[in-house]
Amino acid sequence: MKPWLNAQFLSTLRLGVKSLLLHKLRSALTMLGIIFGVCSVIAMLAIGEGASYEAQQRIKELGSSNIILRSVKPSDEDKSAGMGRGSMLKYGLTYADGSRLQFTVPGVEHVLPVRIIRESARFGQNDVPVQVLGTLPYYADIAGLEVARGRFLSDTDEAKQENICVLTVGLARRLFPFQDPLENAIKVDAFYYRVVGLVRERSTLQQRTQSGRTEGETLDNNVYIPLSTARSRFGETLIRRSAGGFEMEQVELHQITVRMRDTAAVESAEPQITALLQRFHAKKDYELIVPLQLLRQAEALKRTFNIVLGSIAAISLLVGGIGIMNIMLATVTERTREIGIRRALGARRRDITTQFLVETVVLSVGGGLIGVAVGLVVPLAVSLLTDMKVLITVWSVLLAFSISGAVGIIFGLYPASAAAKLDPIEALRHE
Repeated sequence: MKPWLNAQFLSTLRLGVKSLLLHKLRSALTMLGIIFGVCSVIAMLAIGEGASYEAQQRIKELGSSNIILRSVKPSDEDKSAGMGRGSMLKYGLTYADGSRLQFTVPGVEHVLPVRIIRESARFGQNDVPVQVLGTLPYYADIAGLEVARGRFLSDTDEAKQENICVLTVGLARRLFPFQDPLENAIKVDAFYYRVVGLVRERSTLQQRTQSGRTEGETLDNNVYIPLSTARSRFGETLIRRSAGGFEMEQVELHQITVRMRDTAAVESAEPQITALLQRFHAKKDYELIVPLQLLRQAEALKRTFNIVLGSIAAISLLVGGIGIMNIMLATVTERTREIGIRRALGARRRDITTQFLVETVVLSVGGGLIGVAVGLVVPLAVSLLTDMKVLITVWSVLLAFSISGAVGIIFGLYPASAAAKLDPIEALRHE
C-alpha cells in the first residue's frame, strides 16, 4: 500500500471513530445487538458441543468395535400367553447363543457372557445393595476397567470356581470405611467372597438388564465374580415372592458383548447376529445395541443441533445489523450538510462511502470483540453453576466474529452509498 493511501485511510478511520465518539450512548446501544448476537452464537454452540461431547464419550465407552446383546423380559401379553399359574418364565440369552456367535459369525474376536444378580453385600454392620456380575477375566479389557489395587479375575479363578470378588472403588469405600478391603471378605447371599482387587469403571452408567428396564442408572456398586462361581452359587432360576404368591424366572445370561476385530466387521456382523438370534428365539426376548451406529447417529444429531443453535443465535446478529443500518441512515440525514461541505471541498463519493462504511465496521467489529469476551465468560459461568460440560471451539469464536464483521459491511453499504449519492448543492442547502 502506498504511503499516501495509508495516511488517507488512517485519516478516514480517525474521522469515523471521532464521529462515533460524539454520540457515545447511541453508539453503545447500537453495538448491543452485535454484542448479544456474538455472545449467543459462542455460548449456545459451546453448550451444545459440550452436551454432544458427553453423549459421544458415553457411547465410545461402550466400544465402537463391540456389539452388545441384552436379555429383555417379555411383555405381559407374551408372558400370559406362554405360562400358567406356578409355571416358570424362561427368557433371554443363553450359553448356546454365545457359542453360536463365537463360531458362526465371521470377524468375532471375543464373546463375553455376563450374568447379573441383584443382592446385598455385607461386611460387619455395613449392608449395601449391589449388582453382582458373573463374568470372564477379559471383561476388564473389553469394558475398560482400570485396576486400582490388587488384580482382576483370572483363568484359575474361573476354572476352580473360586469364591473371590473384585469391587468397584466406590463400593469398597462404603463397605470398608476403616479397613483394607484386600484383607477381608464380604458376604453375598449365603456365601463369603474374598476381595482380591479394586477397579474403577470408565462409566458408571449401566443397564439394569435383569429387571428388564432400559433406562440408565448411576452405579458404582458392582461386585465382579467368576462366571462359573455365579452359575454354581446363584443358579439360573430367580424366584420373586409377592403377596399373591410367587413367580419364577430363568435367565442364563443377562448380557453378551461381542468384540469384533475392527469397526469394519461390525457393520457386516450386525445383520448376521440378528438373523442368528431370530432363528433360535421364538420371541423377541433380547435387544441388540451397536455403539458404532449410535455414535454415528450422535454425530449427525450434533451437526443438526449446531445448525439449529447457530441459526437461532444468528438472528440476534441479524437484528443487530438492522439496528446498525437504522442508526446509520439516521446519521446520514443528520450529517447531510457535513457531507455537502466535504464534497464541495473536493471529497469524492468513494471517500464519503469509506467514511460511513468505516463507522459501521468499527461498530460491528468493536461489538464483536466485546461479544467474544462475554461469550467466553458465559459458558464458563454456566459450567460452574450447573455442572454442565461446555466446550468452546476456536471455529465457533472465529465464525461469530467473522459474521459480526460481515454484518457491519453488508448493513453499512446502503447507508454509505446513500450518503455518497447526495447531491452536493442540495446537501449544502440542508439545515
